Amino acid sequence: MDRRDRPALRDPRWARGAIFVGGIGFLVLFVVLPLATVAVEAFAKGFELYLHALNDPDTISAIQMTLTVAAIAVPLNCIFGVAAAWAFGKFEFRGKTILLSLIDLPFSVSPVIAGMVFLLVFGLQGWFGGWLREHHIKIVFALPGLVLATIFVTLPFVARELIPLMQEQGTEEEEAARMLGAGGFRIFWSITLPNIKWALLYGVLLCNARAMGEFGAVSVVSGHIRGLTNTLPLQVDILYNEYNMVAAFATASLLAGLALITLAAKSFLEWRYADQLALTRR
Repeated sequence: MDRRDRPALRDPRWARGAIFVGGIGFLVLFVVLPLATVAVEAFAKGFELYLHALNDPDTISAIQMTLTVAAIAVPLNCIFGVAAAWAFGKFEFRGKTILLSLIDLPFSVSPVIAGMVFLLVFGLQGWFGGWLREHHIKIVFALPGLVLATIFVTLPFVARELIPLMQEQGTEEEEAARMLGAGGFRIFWSITLPNIKWALLYGVLLCNARAMGEFGAVSVVSGHIRGLTNTLPLQVDILYNEYNMVAAFATASLLAGLALITLAAKSFLEWRYADQLALTRR
């Protein structure tokens, strides 16, 4: 066989070894080492101080706020993602390309800009600021603003996981069930949902991870009010800027733990999702 036609796996061992070592070194430098640093610094002064830092009232409030925002934003995006994927995969209509571009918009807009937009719309000097003030409704610097900002930045995750799969699956099974007399809810619950469940869980997982770790957008609309509007990423930033390193890294370790759990769940769901997609294409 001509040298130029050799398979890539027959390349010199030194070349394959260099690529392997380079890839592992990159992962260690930019992924493993930062996570290890967080763990080491969090426990640098003992386990008791670690627990004391996590029991701080402001940190507990930040944890509760993070969980509350995620608990509201993720289900709403889940409902929107399923509805959008259903529309794209099961129906033909004008403007599908435009709608898909709008769904992808949060990927191309800086989270800080997104936060600024909500501030300019719902803030005290914003478009609806006067009306909101007259009716004693608080959006920015309160929970609703955090939820809106989080929904915006996490909007595409569920939809973008489901749309390709539902387009690939087509409408044959749903049409057959319709001809047999099944209603819309029965068709969705018995046919559509089982076919998309792993992709749906995968999208929800990514959406939840981004919701809990979002910093830029919520930083603008939160006002950094301790004990009221701070989320975990904002609390880490405040503690670090105050040179409270143990508390900062202890709080950051919660987010790092979330990242590791997300990685493990992501690997499992990718495995199941790949099997599902392979069966669909057969």
